[in-house]
Amino acid sequence: MSDGIVKRLSFLDRFLTLWIFLAIGMGIAIGFFLPGVSRFITGLQVGTTSIPIAIGLILMMYPPLARVKYEEMGKVFKNKKLLAISLLQNWVIGPVVMFILAVIFLHNYPEYMIGVILVGLARCIAMVIVWNELAGGDREFAVGLVAFNAIAQVLFYAVYIYVFVTLFLNWLGLAKSLNINVSMAESAKTVFIYLGIPFLAGLITRYSLISVKGKEWFDKVFMPRLSPVTLVFLLFTIVVMFSTQGNKIIASPFDVLIIAIPLTIYFFIMWFSTFFIIRKISGSYPQTTAVSFTAASNDFELAIAVAIAIFGIGSGQAFATVIGPLIEVPVLIMLVNVALNFKKRFFAS
Repeated sequence: MSDGIVKRLSFLDRFLTLWIFLAIGMGIAIGFFLPGVSRFITGLQVGTTSIPIAIGLILMMYPPLARVKYEEMGKVFKNKKLLAISLLQNWVIGPVVMFILAVIFLHNYPEYMIGVILVGLARCIAMVIVWNELAGGDREFAVGLVAFNAIAQVLFYAVYIYVFVTLFLNWLGLAKSLNINVSMAESAKTVFIYLGIPFLAGLITRYSLISVKGKEWFDKVFMPRLSPVTLVFLLFTIVVMFSTQGNKIIASPFDVLIIAIPLTIYFFIMWFSTFFIIRKISGSYPQTTAVSFTAASNDFELAIAVAIAIFGIGSGQAFATVIGPLIEVPVLIMLVNVALNFKKRFFAS
């Protein structure tokens, strides 16, 4: 991993994997030594919904959705061929590849399998901008793709959950032991709460503040103050989640490795396949890089929120989604270095 790349990340992003490990450790310690604390937090619920976790998950999704530059979405339509390939990679190839890898490696762990599938269905709308910037990709095209994916996610994520989790897994007979039957209505309700509410809040925040204070103030003053909210509530969610699963982690320490294998393979398959396809078509390093990181990244915040909402905070599905950022961050930093190396090898200076 290049020291230069790491230093260009913000302090919080640079050590994201470490923060997640510390949150996992804190959660396990609370569950093991202070079980009454976790019982109190998870007991604050209406029906099956934990109020603290619901608030935390919505606030976790709010900053990245406020950051998205929806007004620049039209820029991706200037190159219809690249847009078509990006949509194919993001909304067809990516989900199918993750589904296949999850089935191959985790069919004996159906809860983890479903959690990994949920990660594959959630297309990235936040960290991809960071990876693209570090690798010197086309900023405008990446921002346009992120905006496009944000809109598509609101419209189609619930449909994808129903198709891949309820229909496909039941057709293959892989979820019989769990009796999985996530309805379209249940998925849509969950997506509206944990994606629709922060999406609307993000839109209102973005355009109301820009109209009053200006775009430069919003991007350079407001967003740097708001962005850490995502990490704070991501770590809060992880602490609470692992406080309920401490005994499971201690009993099965290799479960993280089992989940990490398909995730790691997925990131490499999606990035390398997209990079060489776009390089052949475009010949432009900035565009090749932007599309590659968009295809390889995932919206782990959304996957975590949906897994907890549908299957519960103590579920294997929720546990598997948390492993997503644990693996994605170091792997994508590695791929930033690969991209910069490929720039010297395959593209004229």
